[in-house]
Amino acid sequence: MISQNLQRILAQLPAGVSLVAVSKFNPVESIRQAYDAGQRLFGESRVQELLTKIPKLPADIRWHFIGHLQTNKARKIVGRVALIESIDSEKLLALVSDEAVKQELVQDVLLQVHVAAEETKFGFAPAELAEFVSTLPWERYPGVRIRGVMGMASNVDDPERILADFRDIRAAFDHIRSQYADLLPAFDTVSMGMSGDWQYAAASGSTLVRLGSAIFGPRMYQNH
Repeated sequence: MISQNLQRILAQLPAGVSLVAVSKFNPVESIRQAYDAGQRLFGESRVQELLTKIPKLPADIRWHFIGHLQTNKARKIVGRVALIESIDSEKLLALVSDEAVKQELVQDVLLQVHVAAEETKFGFAPAELAEFVSTLPWERYPGVRIRGVMGMASNVDDPERILADFRDIRAAFDHIRSQYADLLPAFDTVSMGMSGDWQYAAASGSTLVRLGSAIFGPRMYQNH
């Protein structure tokens, strides 16, 4: 089933859009099935679950951390993941950068944008994001490379609202890229779109979609 789901989704993905298989709450065996079907990008949202899975799976998997990252756990995943998608404060950015410098590496990250109706979601409002990028003393943070933005649409059944949210995320990305290309030369990624709305995201300029249940089926909501 997992292999067939992957093949169906990949056949629908537009050119230039990559797929992150969201493997949180799924067992190692399911992840390996996706890996055997050719998938290499996987997303996890809990630090301990991610660190438990990494040594049990092939080394060429490119892990993305996609959940809210608590500052007291940030150092644990630096250098262990290809991309941290959820930087939502200068404090978190500083912690990641400092740990990366200690490890003599540069950690790729995304800045999280908040446009959704739900106040429980994290991230910068678009105006805050522009101010953050323009005023941050980037020379203090040599351990991070800002690759782009990540965001989520409102959890609603209204396609127009979902499309509007995705357009706002893409517009925030385009503004940063056009105004601050000299500060952020590797700024090329827009991560938006999940199992229920990824087609809208792809149509709105996403370059990275994060799909879990569409690949693995309904989650069991327990750690493995």
